[in-house]
Amino acid sequence: MRPLDAAYLTVATTTMPLWFTRMLRQGKLRTDWNGRFGHAADLPASDRRILLHAVSVGEVNSLRTLVSRFQNQEESVDIVISVTTDTGYRRACELFADQVTVVRYPYDFSWAVNRFLDQVKPNIMVLVELEAWPNMIESCRRRGVPTIVINGRLSHRSHKRYSRIRSMVRAMFRKLQRVAVQDSTYAQRFIDLGVLPDRIEITGSMKWDTIQLDHRPTIDPELVASLGIDLERPLVVAGSTGPGEETLLDKAVPDDVQLLCAPRKPERFDEAAAALPGCTRRSSGSTGSPTRRFLLDTIGELPKAYAMADVVVVGRTFTPLGGSDMIEPLAIGKPVIIGPHVDNFESIAGRLLEAGSLLQVAGEQLPDAIKMLLDQPDRCRLMVESGHEVIKTMQGATDRNTRLVIDELDRVHKAKMPIATDGECSNG
Repeated sequence: MRPLDAAYLTVATTTMPLWFTRMLRQGKLRTDWNGRFGHAADLPASDRRILLHAVSVGEVNSLRTLVSRFQNQEESVDIVISVTTDTGYRRACELFADQVTVVRYPYDFSWAVNRFLDQVKPNIMVLVELEAWPNMIESCRRRGVPTIVINGRLSHRSHKRYSRIRSMVRAMFRKLQRVAVQDSTYAQRFIDLGVLPDRIEITGSMKWDTIQLDHRPTIDPELVASLGIDLERPLVVAGSTGPGEETLLDKAVPDDVQLLCAPRKPERFDEAAAALPGCTRRSSGSTGSPTRRFLLDTIGELPKAYAMADVVVVGRTFTPLGGSDMIEPLAIGKPVIIGPHVDNFESIAGRLLEAGSLLQVAGEQLPDAIKMLLDQPDRCRLMVESGHEVIKTMQGATDRNTRLVIDELDRVHKAKMPIATDGECSNG
């Protein structure tokens, strides 16, 4: 058994009471265990197969434009998307199942990784944002499959965590063939962990490219009626909320203002409902709430909720969980409030804050911030207009990443082509 596999097994066995209990409580034991241990669709060999790996929903959503760019290439490419989480896998199937192959990303045991690679047979491995695992990267290297990163980011917290074991991860980062990062701060963090400087390229964030500024979603009358929301009364929508934030919002939103919370994770729906006394849950079939509190406990309806909002509060920013996407609500014309924790979106948040397109406050300042935006429509309009200008300026990362991946794929393809010998013609 390889030392790394033994280490994985030791950690998994030692911590089993913790993760097994958590998975049981969250209903995650019913998962694709075969896929997690490397069983995937056994695909025929291909000369131009790209394996795109996205961790979860956010990374999957960022691939929408990229996949269409790949499919519009003059020379066709074969795309396989791998996903780690259950929610991400479901989202990938919703978006791409009729266009590309969607598979489960395996645990990083060498035998699971090798089984997975034997069946998927990629010519190039593309990690979206990061999620680098040593056995996967080493197995790809041994097979002559370059691993590259696009839309790369390393939050301050992640960089600090990796830095503690720099001597262990440095070799893994050095094996990355190319790394396309969102900004210069991320570039320096990758270099600090071992990526060779001449393999780094700053291409921007693809999240900007998923936005269509000319698209304005209409309010869904069915959602309004099923919840019993009063469109004549102000509505605050809090998207992708995390632990403790529903309680914070319930206290911050005035009693005469409606509040709709949409938790990021389904396993938190009951907890969130308990934090919103008298709330009406989307799944309950009930209509109207005496406390004007509502819970969106369904998947995929957050854009519809944003369309109804007068003010949007972005969740996972008032608790140290890295933040959530603040571009989407801003793009459809909603004034946006964020909290102090935006590690996963520090580049995006920085640009928007610099332009005055977001309002960033601490938890205790949230009540005043909500009241101010509800009372100052002109300020809200200016925030949205400046945000739209930022979005237009920052778009283009998807095209740059597409070119980078295709160039690397072409290089691999040419390197594997047979070399013409005397008396033979290379073009047949």
